[in-house]
Amino acid sequence: MRIIRDIREMQAASRAARVQGSAIGFVPTMGALHEGHLSLVRRARSAADLVVVSIFVNPLQFGPAEDFSQYPRTLEADCARLEAEGVEIVFAPPTEQMYFAGATTVVHVEGLSDKLDGRSRPGHFRGVSTVVAKLFHIVQPDYAVFGQKDAAQVAVLRRMVRDLNMDVELIVAPIVREADGLALSSRNVYLTAEQRRQALVLHRALLQVEGCANSGERSAEKLRSAALAVLASEPEAKLDYFEIIHPDMLEPVADLAQGALAAVAASFGTTRLIDNLLLPPR
Repeated sequence: MRIIRDIREMQAASRAARVQGSAIGFVPTMGALHEGHLSLVRRARSAADLVVVSIFVNPLQFGPAEDFSQYPRTLEADCARLEAEGVEIVFAPPTEQMYFAGATTVVHVEGLSDKLDGRSRPGHFRGVSTVVAKLFHIVQPDYAVFGQKDAAQVAVLRRMVRDLNMDVELIVAPIVREADGLALSSRNVYLTAEQRRQALVLHRALLQVEGCANSGERSAEKLRSAALAVLASEPEAKLDYFEIIHPDMLEPVADLAQGALAAVAASFGTTRLIDNLLLPPR
């Protein structure tokens, strides 16, 4: 496995792969890899000849009061896990190459970037779309794989790719969960044992929505009320949002006629977690 830190070297490696006729699968990450990330790597492998994984903790998507300095950085362990998966290239650029002094250009997806996490974390999705656009230009992938857990991010990036005519296919892989239902996240390591128990309420709320929908309930507002009742049973959950929305537009829907996304975010102590569930058309 090759570890590349220089942008020009990464660009040269991508050009060489294309000359050889190799399709490039790309998985952007911020490191602290877990089984969820590795599932994305395996999905990329199924689509492409060569897999590139980036490890870059992106300062642009963290707010001033968020956990950028404390975000787990485990490059050596991450590289060992990726090598075991047969990844050909790890791209781990320094911050000063990704954002050189005086750079002012950003990518902002108007109309989506201020919804859900973008509403409670101003500037977050602008940071995400900017860094992903830069990574796409550097790596030049044929396929890029993201996780369904970051559903709002996926909607923003889909719109960016469409609007900017980017020649890359986005693949969305299912959420990977612990046996008790907790969605895997690099931030789970921040949770105490008690907070981790409390965090299971997110999955219970989504299961309640799924159960009600499977029993015939179509009203988004009634489904949302059922979820909020479950969330209220855990007083330590500081709810940010629970919404039932269109998965691409991120706008509220009245019912499940065209399908919907049930999305939730809440904090347990100082750790903010997200989760979601796709609801098929009814």
